[in-house]
Amino acid sequence: MAEQAATEARAFHALYQANRGWLEQWLARRLGSAWDAADLSQDAFMRVLGSTQRITELHEPRAYLKTIGKRLLVNFYQRRSLEQAYLDALAQLPEACAPSPEQRWLLLETLQALDELLGGLPPRVRRAFLLSQLEGLGYREIGERLGVSERSVKRYMALAYEHCLLVELC
Repeated sequence: MAEQAATEARAFHALYQANRGWLEQWLARRLGSAWDAADLSQDAFMRVLGSTQRITELHEPRAYLKTIGKRLLVNFYQRRSLEQAYLDALAQLPEACAPSPEQRWLLLETLQALDELLGGLPPRVRRAFLLSQLEGLGYREIGERLGVSERSVKRYMALAYEHCLLVELC
């Protein structure tokens, strides 16, 4: 068991040494920022470490890293879009009502966590959950907004709650 772990550690080190620069360049071309590319590259290798995929069994390591990189790019742009929407909403507030920089940071972190938590839900389920939790709408009102039956909304909400519970347990 220890020998297998040592072999995987050596394989990871070799994968990192051989591909870190390539992955950073690939990400930098898509992002236009070497700093963001370096951050996402590190995130990619952290995901490799946390994966159940055995590194010694990778036949196409760059294809594997590219797949991880594409997913990280999607998350990065979603997060950036969420941040911009939040900043746009803040710009609409009168100065006296605007939150402090610390409050802005906490709110943004909370929004990102919520976005990640709900990210695995189908769009209608996610929207029903948000309408219920953020706008306080009842199931009938949600159904009207989404153009579905109240029964469908109940099913959506059950899926959303189950998803949230499963994420919390993992």
